[in-house]
Amino acid sequence: MAKFTTLKRNGMKIFEWDDNRKHLLSVLWIFLTVNYIYCDIFTLHLSKYLEAFLAGQVGSIKITEEFLFIFAVVMQIPMVMIVLSRVLTFKLNRYSNIIAGFITTTVQAYTVTMGGTLHYMFFSFFEICTGLFIIYLAVTWKQEATL
Repeated sequence: MAKFTTLKRNGMKIFEWDDNRKHLLSVLWIFLTVNYIYCDIFTLHLSKYLEAFLAGQVGSIKITEEFLFIFAVVMQIPMVMIVLSRVLTFKLNRYSNIIAGFITTTVQAYTVTMGGTLHYMFFSFFEICTGLFIIYLAVTWKQEATL
């Protein structure tokens, strides 16, 4: 039987959660991935960045096949975690969410130090907060006692 946690404000139900951390973590990884994608799409709408990407040089970063491969590996982490958060056993799930959350949040926090556009900072705020929330949920996750 599902256990529901409900948050009420002035008698109105605002939030309800069935206490299934696997599902919540998977949804958070989806949310994070969509934010990454939309931030990149928005960036391509700025002509100076689109021209720089097409020229193969964005600021001090040279866009090479090797750079794109490393970027692909980093971006694959949240996408893989969408599935792994739903299917891994408790211990593997907990540690993989901590490690993946740490890697993705650290990379995002580092890129923010390089500066960026208003939309980039806006998306980054949500990406970093989501990563920290994923880490928090994984660190505080306790295995349920089996009968």
